[in-house]
Amino acid sequence: MIRVLLVDDQAMVRAGLRMVLSAETDVEVVGEASDGAEALRLVARHTPDVVLLDVRMPGMDGLEAARRMTQDAAGPGILMLTTFDEHEIVDEALSTGVAGFLLKASSPEQLVDAVRAVSAGSGVLDPAITRHVIDRFATAPRVDPGAAATLAELSPREIDVLRLVAAGRSNAEIASILFLGEATVKTHVSRMLLKLGLRDRVQAVAFAYESGLLTPGG
Repeated sequence: MIRVLLVDDQAMVRAGLRMVLSAETDVEVVGEASDGAEALRLVARHTPDVVLLDVRMPGMDGLEAARRMTQDAAGPGILMLTTFDEHEIVDEALSTGVAGFLLKASSPEQLVDAVRAVSAGSGVLDPAITRHVIDRFATAPRVDPGAAATLAELSPREIDVLRLVAAGRSNAEIASILFLGEATVKTHVSRMLLKLGLRDRVQAVAFAYESGLLTPGG
C-alpha cells in the first residue's frame, strides 16, 4: 500500500483528494493536515510514503514544510499541489528537493499516476510546469564540457528519448514519434536517467541544455 498524507488548508480540497485516492486499491490515506506545522507532526507519527502538500497555506506554508521534510533523506516523497502557476514558486519548490509539482486542475487520473510515480521514486511535473523549466534553461544555457562528454554513454535511441523528454514530450508522445511501445519508452527513460545519474525528467531538461544536446531555438 502507498501511504499518503494530505496537506491543504481547504477541507473541501482534502475531501476531494481523499475521495479520489481512496478509490484506489493500492493507496491508503493515513492522515490530513491543514498547515505545514501539523503536517510535520503527522509525518513523524504516520511515516507516509507520499505527502500531497499545498503551497499556499496560513501559518507554515508548503514551501517551508517541504524544506524541513526533505532534510531527512529517508523522508516521504513530496508532491506539491497548487493553483498558482508562478515561476518563483516553481523554482523555489523544485530547489527544496520535492519529487513533483502538480496543478490542482489536473485530472484524477493524473493525480493517481503522480502519487504512484513519486512513491516509486520518480519525479513528476505537470506539463505546464515542464514548459516553464524548459523555457528557463533554454533562455540561459550553460554548456558543460563534462556533461557533453557524458552523452557518449547513451545509445542513439536513448539520445533520441532524452531529446524528446527535454522538449516536454510525454511517454505516450515519445512512443508515437519514435514508433515504439510506451513500455519500451519507459525502459529507455529509466536507463537514460540511470546512465546519466539523473533523478528525474526535470534534471534531464537541465542536462540536455547543459550538454549542448538542445540549444535555444534548436
